[in-house]
Amino acid sequence: MDHLYIDTPEALAELCAELRREDWLALDTEFLREQSYRPRLCLLQVANSHVIACIDPLALDIEPLLDVLYEPGITKVLHAAGQDLEIFTTLRGAPPTPIFDTQIAATVLGQGEQVGYGALVQTVLGLQLEKTQARTDWCRRPLNEEQLNYAADDVRHLREVYHAQRRQLDELGRAGWLAEDFAELADPARYTVEPDKAWRKVKGASRLKPAQLVVLQRLAAWREQRAVQLDKPRRWIIKDDPLLDLARQQPKNLDKMSHIRGLDAGLIKRSGGELLELMEKARAIPREQWPALPKGPRLSAAQEPLVDLGMALLRERCREQNISPGAVASRKDIEALLHGDDDELPLLHGWRRAVAGEALQRLFAGELSLAVRDGALEYSA
Repeated sequence: MDHLYIDTPEALAELCAELRREDWLALDTEFLREQSYRPRLCLLQVANSHVIACIDPLALDIEPLLDVLYEPGITKVLHAAGQDLEIFTTLRGAPPTPIFDTQIAATVLGQGEQVGYGALVQTVLGLQLEKTQARTDWCRRPLNEEQLNYAADDVRHLREVYHAQRRQLDELGRAGWLAEDFAELADPARYTVEPDKAWRKVKGASRLKPAQLVVLQRLAAWREQRAVQLDKPRRWIIKDDPLLDLARQQPKNLDKMSHIRGLDAGLIKRSGGELLELMEKARAIPREQWPALPKGPRLSAAQEPLVDLGMALLRERCREQNISPGAVASRKDIEALLHGDDDELPLLHGWRRAVAGEALQRLFAGELSLAVRDGALEYSA
């Protein structure tokens, strides 16, 4: 094996000293959360130019390693970092910084939008990764050699992808494009759910009427708080479909509640009265305090072709830069730009503004024109 397995304090101390030798490290985690609200960390993988290691958090105190990860002089390289950073936020209240996410970098390098790690390794390095351990139980011990090799591969190749991407970003003059994206990824608020906003994550909430939505808000907040308290998945408390039906039907007694499909009888026995009281209080909330789904203004007949022109310009600008249009903006983003609802529009910030946002603003201001010449789209001032 070309990697270390770290399960003693002495080995961890030596590893931490080694990791401090460079200003970057590749990082990945293996975790389980099928039976819990919070992810359970089962393994950490790290690498730099000199070492690859798998660290066992079930066998030792990883605080010395966390001290290294939270050093601001060391860039932490991850792929699709969201779930990993959620784990570290749970451990220390905030993600480690600074971050470099190779999935985000891939979007501005023409390597794919939301590209998976295996596909990115194949694109950048020409290597085909094994997927034999994708469903392994990482909390079971001992881990065998095949499992550890699989886990180590996640950082073994990640470091090579990172250096290749850094070189390409420098060559294209895009090294500073991703600063805002990485800063947003490191925002602790991204990994905490406020109970009163939990309804936004309920699939199907957009189909409810406003008077039903206020009930869903209170029910979803109750479910979130109960899931946190018990450290159980939300779906183990109440699944989304019966939660929606509760908000839609708003039964007035336990008998009617028992007719809702998918609502566990044990839950009704334990918490049915509490839920009835919760719904009654929700119905008494004044209309002006009801939650509302965001609704943009409807396009006029004259504006529809303007959005079409905007989409054409977006695609052309992205073709020139070899970037996926979907990574820059959606049709709804362009509609919002046309309506002037652009205060928080990512299209007008960072690299997205450079790729297409500014050009789209100029188009809608009448400062750019589009034309077809020799079978291709052209734009000019």
